[in-house]
Amino acid sequence: MASRGRPALHPGAWWLWALGLGTAATRTTNPLLLALLVATSAYVVATCRPRAPWSRSYSAFLKLALAVLVIRLFFAVALGSPIPGTHVIVTLPEVPLPHWAQGIRLGGRVTAESLVFALYDGLKLATLLICVGAANALANPSRLLKSLPGALYEAGVAIVVALTFAPNLIADVQRLRAARRLRGRPDRGVRGLLQVGLPVLEGALERSVALAAAMDARGYGRTAEVPPAVRRTTAALTLGGLLGVCAGTYGLLTAAGGTYGLPLLLAGLAAALAGLRLGGRHSLRTRYRPDRWDARAWLVAGSGGAVAALLTLASTSDPEALHPGVVPLVAPALPLWPAAAVLIGLLPSFVAPKESS
Repeated sequence: MASRGRPALHPGAWWLWALGLGTAATRTTNPLLLALLVATSAYVVATCRPRAPWSRSYSAFLKLALAVLVIRLFFAVALGSPIPGTHVIVTLPEVPLPHWAQGIRLGGRVTAESLVFALYDGLKLATLLICVGAANALANPSRLLKSLPGALYEAGVAIVVALTFAPNLIADVQRLRAARRLRGRPDRGVRGLLQVGLPVLEGALERSVALAAAMDARGYGRTAEVPPAVRRTTAALTLGGLLGVCAGTYGLLTAAGGTYGLPLLLAGLAAALAGLRLGGRHSLRTRYRPDRWDARAWLVAGSGGAVAALLTLASTSDPEALHPGVVPLVAPALPLWPAAAVLIGLLPSFVAPKESS
């Protein structure tokens, strides 16, 4: 629940803020800017996340991001890299491959340039995962489901159930490992994994059965009768809108489609939204105390969008600062105004209400 006198922030605002930071992370490979994005998301999570089971998933996403970074570096060492380099760190035994596997090698020279390139590339993906983890730790999944349009309700239920069960699994693992340590039993290794994994799986199955029974008791899956003409119009608007969004996005990404890309994207979005609104008529749903999209939600979502827009602008106006080169190998510099733009993402820590369980 939110602090007394201040309603809770709309969960969609947290996702828009996090997606804005994630979009900004995809526009740069500068490790200093990526580290600043990670620090920004971590500070907001530390100051704004509630004390709830689903809010503990941020540390799991940090570990996942670290694993992705390690795997990316391992592939660069084991499979080589197309980046040329002169600073050889080590030369591994190279495994000969058949002629049809040209372009792939196992072992060989490992250069500093290839490792730095892999580090920059892996850090970008790791930062994106951390931003998604921040959204999971801040946005209440059940309230997010309540805010979805009726046409997306079934898909939203599946996503929210997955987002809710994952933190519960993490909490169960931590609880069982702590209990085994108190009893003097091993909680690591293959034996410890089996002794912990089986009770966690059993608990997940029990929660799934209980959830299915609760949904069946509440009449989940009921639909209203909609005229065939409305169903066909809904399908045509939704499908045509999504195709328009794809074509407009492709036009914006290519030089030849700059004239028609934006109008087609906007028309596709309008058609898809109209289809979703019509599709919501078949779902029998009511909302109890719906979340309001107030000024604080606009500020939080706008701060993430501002970070994404400014980093996108910086990537086109000063690409060398946001994409430091590795050949020749140079130390990355921190560009000032893109770094200041990233700090806009700290705004939620000042305007969002501090929630508690």
